[in-house]
Amino acid sequence: MQKIIIGIIGSGAMGAGIAQVVATAGHAVHLLDQNAAALAKAQTSIAASLRKLAEKGKLTTEAAEAAIKRLHPTANMADFADCGLVIEAIVEDLAVKQQVFKQVEGIVAADCVLASNTSSLSITSIAAACQRPERFIGIHFFNPAPLMQLVEVIPAVQTRAGLAEEAKALVATWGKRPVLTQDTPGFIVNRVARPFYGEAIRIMEEGIADLATIDWALTELGGFRMGPFALMDFIGHDVNYRVTESVFTAFFYDPRYRPSFSQRRLFEAGYYGRKAGRGFYDYTTGAGQPVPNRDPALGQRIVQRVLAMLINEAAEALHLRVASAEDLELAMTTGVNYPKGLLAWADELGPAQVLATLDGLYHDYHEDRYRASVLLRRLATSNQHFLS
Repeated sequence: MQKIIIGIIGSGAMGAGIAQVVATAGHAVHLLDQNAAALAKAQTSIAASLRKLAEKGKLTTEAAEAAIKRLHPTANMADFADCGLVIEAIVEDLAVKQQVFKQVEGIVAADCVLASNTSSLSITSIAAACQRPERFIGIHFFNPAPLMQLVEVIPAVQTRAGLAEEAKALVATWGKRPVLTQDTPGFIVNRVARPFYGEAIRIMEEGIADLATIDWALTELGGFRMGPFALMDFIGHDVNYRVTESVFTAFFYDPRYRPSFSQRRLFEAGYYGRKAGRGFYDYTTGAGQPVPNRDPALGQRIVQRVLAMLINEAAEALHLRVASAEDLELAMTTGVNYPKGLLAWADELGPAQVLATLDGLYHDYHEDRYRASVLLRRLATSNQHFLS
């Protein structure tokens, strides 16, 4: 069966990555950008990436060259006229995205599906600018798109019945693992993962442990692939801080998502992390790195606190039907490479133990930040588990 033609708006790292994914899967791709230099860079980068995969034996040379030929860079949106799907991957600005889709609708056929790769904006709000919002949906990849398996599929309030399942099925043919999530702030991953960053910063700000010790505890004792401070520096505070601020605002300033002054000051200073040479850590040549305090008892307390907050967020997302238990677990293990699904982790520890940690924090701080999910409390008091 002939594959639909796909249009990609934006040739930055994410747009180029998505273009590579769908071209490799056999789709002709129109990659749109008004910036000729950026477009040329994306084309060169995609070709180099595909040929490197061929050199490593992960693609045949023929498959790599065929995918390269399916890529059609363009500065003319009129080339989208024959597309069956258009995915936008541009700046996280609602007004800009709405304006772009108004232009797209004047070109594509009535049955062309429109999608945004936004990580933090309301899919419903973007769809509201369209004349046919029923064909609009969120398809959120993770960076780098060719490597990361998870894709969040997010129907808007206006999305027609059945489109989300069709989108999931299509994404699966690209070799990805799609999950379905409600159109709530942060979707699954950027919502549930917030305490990994926020609570770690809180522990540091209180002087309980320094950043190197917290990173050591969560990697060596907790099993996380990267510590929160190293990860924030890797992501970039221009990205990570903005997402935190966006989620906090979108949740009507719920204290569970409150940003920290420590990260905001790094953001304001332009100390974005690795790419800037400085973030929480100093990456300049010759800079010494802090040595962690490898006290097991201290480390376990840190892990217990951060993990309880993460589990509580997953429990609340399940309670409010943001996503199914299966999709919540898949999202956190494949989207941010957590060593275990958070619900399974809660069952292993016992919901009562997690609840005791949260109630202890609430007793100490009297902050709504530490309120326990009603679902977690219900399971803990009835001696039940999340996944059984």
